Amino acid sequence: MILTEQIVAQAKILIRDLEERDLPMLEILCRSAETTLKAKLREGICAEDCIADFVAAAALFAVAAMTELDEIAQMEMVTAGDLTLRRKSSDASACCLRYQAELLMSPYMADAFAFVGV
Repeated sequence: MILTEQIVAQAKILIRDLEERDLPMLEILCRSAETTLKAKLREGICAEDCIADFVAAAALFAVAAMTELDEIAQMEMVTAGDLTLRRKSSDASACCLRYQAELLMSPYMADAFAFVGV
């Protein structure tokens, strides 16, 4: 299984109710996350050196992006007479996913700070 397929497979696990029509977008986001993470790796480190963390982090980044895209597509407010429904943004969940991905990859990234050991 190639790297992108591993990332997509893990992202599918993270998104419980993925609809078939959303799969092409998820694949694009996974490829984008893979490319972005590869570009940020420290010199001398490749994705295969940290494969488990790399795949997990790329999947988390892709799911965070998918979450934000889903939020953009959702209506913010619906009013019908005296009744108003407002959907609260889940931007916090996307930020949390990104933070977890950054933590996973921090030991392997250029210009990243991480406690490695004492």
